[in-house]
Amino acid sequence: MTHKTNAARLLDRLAVRYELREYAVDSENLDAESVAGKIGLPPRQVFKTLVVRGDRNGICMAVIPGDAELDLKALASASGDRKLQLIAHCGERAAGTYWLSSRRSHRVGAKKTYPVYVDDSIKLFDRISVSAGIRGMQVLIAPSDYVKATDAMLAPLAHKE
Repeated sequence: MTHKTNAARLLDRLAVRYELREYAVDSENLDAESVAGKIGLPPRQVFKTLVVRGDRNGICMAVIPGDAELDLKALASASGDRKLQLIAHCGERAAGTYWLSSRRSHRVGAKKTYPVYVDDSIKLFDRISVSAGIRGMQVLIAPSDYVKATDAMLAPLAHKE
């Protein structure tokens, strides 16, 4: 039985089509490439969310392909920050935080708002996978619907690992 997450409830309220896909969690292997194998998609189609703190604008979310690394200079350019620092570990909830803290979700009751920046490679796919907000569950969604639901800004943010 699939558990509805806050991300799924937000998508339901926005009348966005999506699929929830569960997978077995291996606490030794939490990387996006491992998740991609478990849900049957290539790593470049499974997007991971990184929490970043900027010197001018504070916290933002960077969403990049699972087989790529974040280009901090590119994100700084997109966000208007001079210096950025990855927030190493914010707890399990951080993976799905963007659903609760994007600008759009503020209108549905979130207490804080953070900008969301997505690597522009998202446009290459008919659907992508992102965290559903809890380990062991992914949301498969059309890129345009994801961008709309999170009020994300597109920019070239990633380079291959």
